[in-house]
Amino acid sequence: MTEQLKDRVALVYGAGGPGQELSNGRAAAIAYARAGATVVCIDREASTAEETARQISEEGGKALAIAADVTNTEQVNQSVEQALQAFGRLDILHNNVGIAPAGGPLEIDDEAFARVMNINVGSVHRTARAVLPHFIKQGKGAIVNISSLAAVRWSGYSYFAYYSSKAAMNQATVALALQYAAQGIRANAIMPGVIDTPLVYQQISTQYESVEAMRQARQNAVPMKRTGSPWDIAYASVFLASDRAGFINGVCLPVDGGHSCAIPGLV
Repeated sequence: MTEQLKDRVALVYGAGGPGQELSNGRAAAIAYARAGATVVCIDREASTAEETARQISEEGGKALAIAADVTNTEQVNQSVEQALQAFGRLDILHNNVGIAPAGGPLEIDDEAFARVMNINVGSVHRTARAVLPHFIKQGKGAIVNISSLAAVRWSGYSYFAYYSSKAAMNQATVALALQYAAQGIRANAIMPGVIDTPLVYQQISTQYESVEAMRQARQNAVPMKRTGSPWDIAYASVFLASDRAGFINGVCLPVDGGHSCAIPGLV
């Protein structure tokens, strides 16, 4: 434990993960707790939020698990009210919810496209709307949105709606940062590159001959010749949420091992 975020309360939307596996959201929640924050672990599935809270508690941290669907305005508002009733304040909003159905415009119909935008960008709108009055009242708050390198680069996978939604998330982050900067509120986004998460094995591995072939191809795409870990995203999140990043606002930060700087095929 450290005291980097001592006495702060962090709301982490998308804090769950399959089983006891380490997702980006779960790693962020644990990292916030290790930095001294009280963490409100929020996920659509109560059991996954509870598992993250359990892991935090086992390490001596303080956590509360709440079930809420980010597409439901009432549930988002209720989750914020529950957090306030439990801890009396809010300091950090972390948005980690997202889906990435495969397909381009020919494969993705209107309903599927709207669903991606509603979850990936709508979640930022709803959670920000719920916490901003409290941030404004206390004159301080930090928002960390988990975007993707796919917001600004072609990843090699056919994810038209996902690309579109993450690009929108980046600019939504900038809009929040600039509109509320004078009121002590900061908003930044993290753009993960090739990260080794449970979702990769569920969704992408079938596009390769084997899991090992997938791992090798993904490692080779990164200049550092290795994939990142959910902890890499979590540590960046803690920094951006802390006072050490007090003059960093409106930034969309690649955490990608230099991937965004490389010319494809020459890394």
